[in-house]
Amino acid sequence: MQDQDSYLAGYNPSKYPSLAVTVDVVALTIRDAKLCVLLVERGAQPFAGQRALPGGFVKEETLDDAAKRELAEETGVKPGHGDLERVHLEQLKTYGNPDRDPRMRIVSVAYLAFAPSLPDPTAGSDAALAYWVPVDEAKDLAFDHDDVLADGLERARAKLEYTPLATAFVNEEFTIGELRQVYASVWGEDLHAGNFHRKVLSVPGFVESTGTTTSRGGERGGPKAKLYRAGDAKLLHPALLRPTREDRVR
Repeated sequence: MQDQDSYLAGYNPSKYPSLAVTVDVVALTIRDAKLCVLLVERGAQPFAGQRALPGGFVKEETLDDAAKRELAEETGVKPGHGDLERVHLEQLKTYGNPDRDPRMRIVSVAYLAFAPSLPDPTAGSDAALAYWVPVDEAKDLAFDHDDVLADGLERARAKLEYTPLATAFVNEEFTIGELRQVYASVWGEDLHAGNFHRKVLSVPGFVESTGTTTSRGGERGGPKAKLYRAGDAKLLHPALLRPTREDRVR
C-alpha cells in the first residue's frame, strides 16, 4: 500500500479542477413587524452593484466559524457580543451547480440565522453597502441567491410549526401577542389572537409564565398582558401548523 509521503510526491494539483468553498448566510430578523433579510450590495465583480446574501470564501476555519465571521462582518456585531450570541445559526443546504459562479467551480454551504434584533449593518470587505430588506422586496439577487433565500424562508416557516424557534425572535420575556406577531410576520398571515393564545398554551413546554405582567401592547384601560419565557420543549407537540382558512382573521 502506497504511504502518504510517496502519494503526495506524485500528486500534481494541476491535473485536477479548481474548487473553492464559500458560505452564504440567510439572516432574518423582524423590523417594524416585517420579516427582513440582510442583503449586501456587491462591491466587486462578479455581479458588482447587484444585491446578494452576505457570504464569502472559507478560510482556515470551520464552516460554522466562517458563517459567524461573515455575519459579524456585515452586522458590525463582533463574536461575544450579547446580540450575536442570541443568534440562532444552522446549516441550511449546500449549493454546487457548475455554473452558479462565473469565476470557477464554487460550492457554497448556506446557513440560516435568526435574531430578535440586530443593529443597522456595516458592509464588510467585499460589499459596498449592507441593509435589512423586507423579504418580499428581496428579488433578482446575484448568483443563485434567489433560490437560497427561498429555501431559507421555507425552512424558517416550517420550523416555526414544530419547534420553539419563534422565541429566538423575541426578548427573554415576552407576551403572547408579541409571539403571535413573530408568527404573523414570518408566515405572512394575520392570526386570530384568541385561537393563537389557546394553541400556544396547549403545547407542553413551549412557554412558561414569569408570574409578572406588562402594559406594553395592551389595550388602553384594559388588563395588563402576562409575561412568558421560553419553556424547555425542543419540539412542539401538537405542532402549530400554518393557518387554514378558519384560522385567519376576517
